[in-house]
Amino acid sequence: MSKSGYVYIMSNKGRTVLYIGVTSDLEARVMQHKSGEGSVFTRRYNCHDIIYYEVFDDIESAIEREKVLKRWNRRWKEELITAFNPNLRNLWGEIGRLN
Repeated sequence: MSKSGYVYIMSNKGRTVLYIGVTSDLEARVMQHKSGEGSVFTRRYNCHDIIYYEVFDDIESAIEREKVLKRWNRRWKEELITAFNPNLRNLWGEIGRLN
């Protein structure tokens, strides 16, 4: 049986840095970033706020989507994020309700 997947975007307080990731457990992964146990990049640039996510039926689809988004230019990423989250607020409070 396939495991569900998520693509997510983390950012810093000033929303000047974007980090795109993929996971099968969004809540746990965001917690890792928030506690400094996430990637070196998110630690270095203080990307502790989740500002975007997508849900997929399987992890393979999420990985493919992550690859596509990482090739996008900054403007396209910003347009995607603001269509989903117009105020660029931290969505951490919503993550626990996904399960």
